[in-house]
Amino acid sequence: MQLHVKGKNLEVSDSIRTYAERKLSKLNKQLSDLARVEVELAVEKNPSIAANQVAEATVWLKGHTLRAREASRDMRASIDELTEKLLRQIKAERDKKTLERRRAADKVVVNAELPDLPA
Repeated sequence: MQLHVKGKNLEVSDSIRTYAERKLSKLNKQLSDLARVEVELAVEKNPSIAANQVAEATVWLKGHTLRAREASRDMRASIDELTEKLLRQIKAERDKKTLERRRAADKVVVNAELPDLPA
């Protein structure tokens, strides 16, 4: 997995960068080496928004792209919630692919078991 952390409207400190990399390394178990993850950390400038610490991620998989966005008062909390959301999305995507493979295999087995009908 290739991970890239960048900031928007803020300078990403080393502590936040290592925290994000450590948390998002959980995705490494679920993703292949070819997957690319881009995390953008931002601070909303609108003073009426209390949850102004935003973490957004884009995950490029083979054939699919997953996106997630989380906002809270604390950047670390946003990163934690973002990681959990991405894990759920990746698990759902993987389960969907497994189910499609099983259905395709069942169709092949059912078609192979049908006897040839005379014309």
